[in-house]
Amino acid sequence: MSIFSAVFSRSAGGWWGAEAEVAQVDGIDDIADLMRDVVAAHDPGAVEGTMVLMLEADDEWFAVVRVDDHGDPRVFLSDVRVVHEHPVAAILLDTGAIRAPEQAEGTGQKPYPVPGGDDTLLADLGIPAEELVALTLSEGLLPGDVLEELSQRAGFAERLDALRL
Repeated sequence: MSIFSAVFSRSAGGWWGAEAEVAQVDGIDDIADLMRDVVAAHDPGAVEGTMVLMLEADDEWFAVVRVDDHGDPRVFLSDVRVVHEHPVAAILLDTGAIRAPEQAEGTGQKPYPVPGGDDTLLADLGIPAEELVALTLSEGLLPGDVLEELSQRAGFAERLDALRL
């Protein structure tokens, strides 16, 4: 499974972004450290601000991780059922904000996602909780489409688009 992940940081000059490799992380603290390291390599002062990590796994699910200053990471996962199938998604459980459901029998198609985590993590960036959940549950939108919409509203869509090329 391939996972696209990119971290975005906000500073006085606007948003900046870079890809971040999450394949080798062991826990949510490692993800937060990775975010800080990627941002610090570009602008050490930006580590004191807002950082947002967007992850997408093969158009199956997405996650958003947010770290402000030196605070604990906050996580939103588009479908909590994927924690049983994808190790990176399972790492997101470490925050305690996401509860893993019982593992379902069989491997059939999952028709509707079951979002979980902190749905308010992007509220101050123009995406209220109810809109984040509504976008996640929108029929016909792939996870990449949702991330595109979120980045557009937050103000870093051009940065995301440039990294996806």
